[in-house]
Amino acid sequence: MLTSDGSPPCYLSLMTQDRTQGTGSTVAKSQVTDGRRAAADILGDLRDGTLLDTAFDERVAALDARDRRWTRELVFGTLRRRAWIDAILERSVHGGLGRLDPQLTDILRLGVYQLLCMGSVPPYAAIAQSVELAKTRRGVGAGRLANAVLRRTDRERVALAPELLPVADDIDALALRESHPRWLVARWLARWGSLETARLLNANNQEAPIVVRPYGVVREQLEAALERSGVTCDDVPLLPDSIRISGHASLQELGAYRQGMFFVQDPAATLVTRYAAIPSGSVVVDLCAAPGGKALELARDARMVVACDRSELRLMRVRENVARLGAGGVSLVVTDAREPAIGQARVVLLDAPCTGTGTFRRHPDARWRLKVSDLAVMAAIQRGMLDSAAAIVAPNGLLVYSTCSLEPEENDAQIDAFLDRHRDWLLEPPPPGAVPDGVLDHGRLRVLPQRHGVDGAFAARLRRVSLP
Repeated sequence: MLTSDGSPPCYLSLMTQDRTQGTGSTVAKSQVTDGRRAAADILGDLRDGTLLDTAFDERVAALDARDRRWTRELVFGTLRRRAWIDAILERSVHGGLGRLDPQLTDILRLGVYQLLCMGSVPPYAAIAQSVELAKTRRGVGAGRLANAVLRRTDRERVALAPELLPVADDIDALALRESHPRWLVARWLARWGSLETARLLNANNQEAPIVVRPYGVVREQLEAALERSGVTCDDVPLLPDSIRISGHASLQELGAYRQGMFFVQDPAATLVTRYAAIPSGSVVVDLCAAPGGKALELARDARMVVACDRSELRLMRVRENVARLGAGGVSLVVTDAREPAIGQARVVLLDAPCTGTGTFRRHPDARWRLKVSDLAVMAAIQRGMLDSAAAIVAPNGLLVYSTCSLEPEENDAQIDAFLDRHRDWLLEPPPPGAVPDGVLDHGRLRVLPQRHGVDGAFAARLRRVSLP
């Protein structure tokens, strides 16, 4: 049986004998590697409410580049396959996972992923290291349980394929196979049908590429500089001037990065700014600017971009990028988009906080944090922000609303309700050629991972007009 890209599914991976135990240096069996300790710490941070990117960066800071890559594969992979891993553990742990200490559950999840999905880790290393970690953190009894569960998993690996595990119905089967919450799968099936939903779920389980945008140089100059550093450069969907890069150890170590020749941005985010199609020489207020990629894109054509965020700490990331790139025309203001302390502007971008369902491939933790009730909560926040943003747009000015969500409550329904409340506003499509026709839907930007091969995004251009 093969996956969609022709490779064996991870639960049938053949384990190779690797004396390094998968983390860059030979260690004694009783010594848990730094990468595995960091992985368990990261999962613990997620349970405490820390976001994955923040937890990962903090926990791997002391690791070398090879161990960071290995730890990333383990953590992100475990989160992407969590539903399937939990189904395996439920049948192996007497009384189910609910009776276990959460820290031990994390260790077991990491162990199962190493056993079934990481071909560089031999079974003895996955088991021995997990057992030792369980003993160290939760006691001898936890170590014995981890040993029994993981050895059983190793013995029964061929029978643990998702399609062989018992399920209640077709929705459960798809949710288990592609490891997503059932309620989300049911929503998407009702909207898109089985084939397209399966493609979306599969896209969410792929590793997100690193895509960079040239700054101060043309694509050819940036590509040449990157290739001199041994970086592989490829084209990306929808945007001929963006570059997908691979084969590098660390972005910060690249000369082109230090020289401010590029910044990182997925094509979906770039398309939002292309769709905005701001008039050259405009002053633009970006109300939720951090981490700053859209502000930098807008600054290419704007006379000034006022980059706002309520978090001074988050704005520091914008400031660092602006300084590294030597970008002019970007001013930073700490203010809350719900009550922006900004005067009237001709152009306002509201890249609203959202559920982020279009970026699950980048944030595999998000699918497990999200609750049904979050849709209503987030929509209410967005509604307030949208009304506040509209209040600072000058007559005949432009308001661009965007999200990285796929959900109607945050996108089309939000815009339709806004237009019903505000009769002096109209939906205005972008000028012809601003973005490819394939991402336009009745004048609105709609980028879908399963159709376009990039992150998901939505945007609407709203023009303030005078009533007759």
